[in-house]
Amino acid sequence: MSQELTGAEIVVRCLAEEGVEHVFGYPGGAVLYIYDAIFNQNKFQHILVRHEQAAIHAADAYSRSSQKVGVAIVTSGPGVTNAVTGLATAYMDSIPMVIISGQVPSHAIGQDAFQECDTVGITRPCVKHNFLVKDIKDLAAAMKKAFYIATTGRPGPVLIDIPKDITMHKHTFEYPKELEMRSYKPVDKGHSGQIRKAVQLLLSAERPMIYTGGGVILANASPELNKLVEKLGAPCTNTLMGLGAYKASSEKFVGMPGMHGTYEANMAMQHCDVLIAIGARFDDRVIGNPKHFATHPRKIIHVDIDPSSISKRVKVDIPIVGNVKDVLQEMLTQLDAVEATSKPNSQALAAWWRQINEWRGRECLKFATSNEVIKPQAVIQKLWEVTKGDAFITSDVGQHQMWAAQYYGFDKPRRWINSGGLGTMGVGLPYAMGVQMANPDATVACITGEASIQMCIQELATCKQYHLTPKIILLNNRFLGMVRQWQQIDYGSRYSESYMDSLPDFNKLAESYGHVGMKIEKPGDVEGALKEAFGMKDRLVFMNFITDQTENVWPMVKAGKGLTEMLLGSEDL
Repeated sequence: MSQELTGAEIVVRCLAEEGVEHVFGYPGGAVLYIYDAIFNQNKFQHILVRHEQAAIHAADAYSRSSQKVGVAIVTSGPGVTNAVTGLATAYMDSIPMVIISGQVPSHAIGQDAFQECDTVGITRPCVKHNFLVKDIKDLAAAMKKAFYIATTGRPGPVLIDIPKDITMHKHTFEYPKELEMRSYKPVDKGHSGQIRKAVQLLLSAERPMIYTGGGVILANASPELNKLVEKLGAPCTNTLMGLGAYKASSEKFVGMPGMHGTYEANMAMQHCDVLIAIGARFDDRVIGNPKHFATHPRKIIHVDIDPSSISKRVKVDIPIVGNVKDVLQEMLTQLDAVEATSKPNSQALAAWWRQINEWRGRECLKFATSNEVIKPQAVIQKLWEVTKGDAFITSDVGQHQMWAAQYYGFDKPRRWINSGGLGTMGVGLPYAMGVQMANPDATVACITGEASIQMCIQELATCKQYHLTPKIILLNNRFLGMVRQWQQIDYGSRYSESYMDSLPDFNKLAESYGHVGMKIEKPGDVEGALKEAFGMKDRLVFMNFITDQTENVWPMVKAGKGLTEMLLGSEDL
């Protein structure tokens, strides 16, 4: 039976109807009716963060690691503007989320009221869609549409801005069962004819290459991708956002491509004769200079849910618009149908693998070990050993992010949670919170730097309040590491404002929040410290590893250079 509810109660009921279990947020004047309704319900748990940016980041990671929709609530004005960085982060990486923002009362909009801002205008460039609810009759439908838009087509964050008076008015509540949006009809199924052409081209290839991105993970298409790689026998590379979509432990995995990708992945991307891009967008950090990428002729197949991403940076020969999972399923079906008569060219494929293994022989990820100073790469390798490669790994942004991507081999999707497109510092700790709320029994580690961790370090209080116990792996080199690396290479070693002076005592800081702090300074203590920390299942452990200040991330493709114009080490400078 339909009931008459306040707008705030309607919001809460809509969240319950969508099966929401956790909501991240921070209260304020414009959303107090909503928080009052939250107090009177038991369908979902609210997690009180210490800054609105962390609410969005945590909801983002909750979604990335669980196939659920992340939900966050912020108040008007500064609540919204604090949330913008999180929204832009999720938007760049196509993460399905629903954000509810409070707004000043309808009659005050445009009057420069207290804590007013143009939320729709401010957020329009960094959300998939947004709504301003002007009538309580439209509230339930707007909520239903928000979840639908966020999760279909190319996913993304959707914001619903609700004036305070709408949350106190009453209206009959009925949650829409069906949804018809005339202006929004995403395509799921790929064109069969295009898929057939792609299959024929792949089977005729002598040097095939499979290039995959975050779209494979978002579409839950990892099983299909693994089958495709095995059927074709081709090398596979996963972008930063796609790590884990294809298992890193396989011989057919050639590592990550791009600016800090492996030598073999970049060379294979450039010298293949047929390239299939699946859920990837040929962005600047992956292919470098598009003109350089185009110097080697090759046939390109591009599978993506978003038609605007196809031929955006690189012209492709066979475009296939559709849901990655659906397209790969049909591709596998068509491969099965022609298996008796058409197989990949085994001799050509063997020659291609010989070439790839020759490139592999360069051992581009090899680094100089030390008994005197902790090497950051070695910490990641030991972390992989201690966690048996099965942890959820969140990271902040910088050198530590690249080392985590290079040296922690991901065999499963949704285990690597990082900011790819926007490159947002400060995400690591709130990401770890979101991951653990979604996966309470999992092992969670946050790999961070001494600069990134301080951007949202107040969330250590949230972890204490909600008994969240991620292990924080701080690779402390006392520098803005990636900035310092670029300054060394491109700016004559002029380290302008990149040294982190006056760092806190991270042990005491962690302990002041009620957690365990460790400081590790000797290479011989790394493994023991990690084992001790991960043995403390019920405690957050903050591990401060004092690492080599001079270490750089190699290989590296400088900005504006081509994919094969790699610096493999300091000897190339």
